[in-house]
Amino acid sequence: MTLKVEIYHKNIEPTERITEYVTKKVSKLDRYLNDIEEARVDLGYRKSMRNPADRQVAQITLRGPGFILRSEERSDDLFTAIDTAVDRIQRKIERLKGKRVRGRGDGTPASAVSGEATTPVEEEEEMPIIARRKEFTLVPMDELEAIEQMKALGHENFFIFFNANTNAINVLYLRRDGTYGLIEPRLG
Repeated sequence: MTLKVEIYHKNIEPTERITEYVTKKVSKLDRYLNDIEEARVDLGYRKSMRNPADRQVAQITLRGPGFILRSEERSDDLFTAIDTAVDRIQRKIERLKGKRVRGRGDGTPASAVSGEATTPVEEEEEMPIIARRKEFTLVPMDELEAIEQMKALGHENFFIFFNANTNAINVLYLRRDGTYGLIEPRLG
């Protein structure tokens, strides 16, 4: 079975050579991880970047049951950016497969380790502007899986997930001291 690759272009003309190259490179990723459901490749040109070597952008996103892997690379050549992004996503796949084999730790929830997780929020007088809205599907997972997904996606500040243990949406975040905090919202 070959992996279906969805290719999206922004500020560049999609040529047949680019499309064939991306399809050939990314469709081989199912050799390393056979339960990939969706492979999306975003290619773009960002003229506003100060460094000309960062203007060509290739981002690869793989989705499957219980995981999302993402890799974004920039270069002065689009093909170089694609190659580097594919190499990086292969390393993330290997790391994900290794974690599945080795296990998931001692089972201690992140909420028990982190202590108090609430911080006061300051109110602003101006009305904030929502510059971007994002929708995504939540996959049930436990706290340790959420930490792994947070690292795999490269999210440094926070990660929203559906906690399979509590059947609720939780927010996992990285604290200044290097530990994790878990926000468990409740309706009042």
